[in-house]
Amino acid sequence: MWADLVFLGQIAVKSSVAVALAALGELVAERSGVLNLGVEGMMLMGALAGFAAALTTGDPWLGLGAAALVGAALAGLHAFFAVALRANQVLAGLALTILGAGLSSFLGRSLAGQSGPRFRPLHLPWLSDIPVAGEIFFTQSAPAYLLYGLAPLLWYWLFRTGSGLRVRACGQGAASADAAGVNVARTRALCTVLGGALAGLGGAYLSLSYTPGWATGMTGGQGWIAVAMVVFAAWRPLGAVAGAMLFGLFQALQFWFQATGQELVPAWLLRMLPYLLTIAVLAVVQGSPSLRRRAGAPADLGRPFAREG
Repeated sequence: MWADLVFLGQIAVKSSVAVALAALGELVAERSGVLNLGVEGMMLMGALAGFAAALTTGDPWLGLGAAALVGAALAGLHAFFAVALRANQVLAGLALTILGAGLSSFLGRSLAGQSGPRFRPLHLPWLSDIPVAGEIFFTQSAPAYLLYGLAPLLWYWLFRTGSGLRVRACGQGAASADAAGVNVARTRALCTVLGGALAGLGGAYLSLSYTPGWATGMTGGQGWIAVAMVVFAAWRPLGAVAGAMLFGLFQALQFWFQATGQELVPAWLLRMLPYLLTIAVLAVVQGSPSLRRRAGAPADLGRPFAREG
């Protein structure tokens, strides 16, 4: 029994890391007031850049760095249109997803099927010896441990520091933040770029750890799951990670049923369930302004800001 639980938990955590990293990035952008629906495209380009850099240099850490830079660059493009030009953020984000999907497919054709460096499971001394919990959480690859530290760090920054307060002020009331002396455009642009870097890291995790290698469309819609996790978590970092873990659990159940030969729940239903829940969360929350406010959505989310005078 315990062995099955550990196996299920290990796969759940492993399946959640990419979504969690991307969700944290989107959460930072949305807290500043910028809606970026280009997460899927940034993850794809991050996966490609990470694998290509690791294959070229032989170092997966350099792959992670390259993925973060590419994700940040694409997010910078979104910030240019959404913040500087005050374009429609939904359309700009969708265009970014299409760009990332098409560009990664075109540039990655020669890399498909190749094998390269990867992050392997790293057992942390003492911690991995803790029964069940230690075996589940502390036998993962290095990017998972990066996530463990990043989530509480972002929470502390957003809710316990002055700069985090300024970020939240830009999303909650941009005009008031501007009147208080906050550079709204710069804050939003920087948060969007940071969010893109984290989305790139999420993509690189897929190609360097989860399913090492490059394949067209390998994110499989996880960027959209990440966007929904921000809403599901009421725009709070630790909640976003918990939501990603729930997504990972659904993924893990598929592997577990296959490994044990059980058919308690049809495999096709398990594959669909996370995406159906995503659609339901987005439809319910986005369709009701009052529910969005009660859920904790930034009041100026998606609204371009133009400084008066």
